[in-house]
Amino acid sequence: MDIRVLLFLFLLSSSWFTNARELATTNLFPTRSGIASVMHLYGQQPKKEVQTAEGFGRNDQVCTLCEEFTVEAVNYLANNKTQTEILEILHKTCSKMRSFKQQCITLVDYYAPLIFLEISSVQPKEFCQKVDLCEEIVSISRSLSKNSCELCHNVVSEAITKLKDPDTQLEIVEVLLKACNAVQGYVEKCKRLVFEYVPVILVNAEQFLETKDICTMLHACDSAAQGLASSEKSMHAAS
Repeated sequence: MDIRVLLFLFLLSSSWFTNARELATTNLFPTRSGIASVMHLYGQQPKKEVQTAEGFGRNDQVCTLCEEFTVEAVNYLANNKTQTEILEILHKTCSKMRSFKQQCITLVDYYAPLIFLEISSVQPKEFCQKVDLCEEIVSISRSLSKNSCELCHNVVSEAITKLKDPDTQLEIVEVLLKACNAVQGYVEKCKRLVFEYVPVILVNAEQFLETKDICTMLHACDSAAQGLASSEKSMHAAS
């Protein structure tokens, strides 16, 4: 992996969580990879189980929900104002990276437009099929399928649980350290970045999910009151 790409990924992750407050006043939507990772966390049910009894078959509710979220996310990130706000946040993050400041700004200016272009080409139907939410058969617990608001909060609750798990944190660090070994000439710098920024990113990600009403931001819940009630119910069930 090119050191520029690796640094940019660190920067993008760091700015997304540490500067979340700056985006909290706007409609916040995940990127293509963000949706995939969250849906993956939720998709712990057995894959493609054949269901022939009444009331089973293709789960249109979940499939439709995925496609709607994807459409909104793509439209949001395709907006010029949104892209400008994201670039500003990334540039502010660059100013905190000391000796990497100028390299960081160069990476942002080069890669951000490419990422926006890639996101704009996402096809909701194809994407949801890739993450196994629009297959012919998806077995999902009734308690998680009542409505999009409850489903969203169960996804967020599962994500928080994963982020608090020391084993999950260790796996993330190990994967990044292995990636550093492939960066010729920058292995030590890369590993320093992993040890310096990854713990902070994980903590900020956890705090962000716990303190922000993500599901209301994503319009999965009709109001902040509904989102809060569903969130408390999901947290209680998780505990």
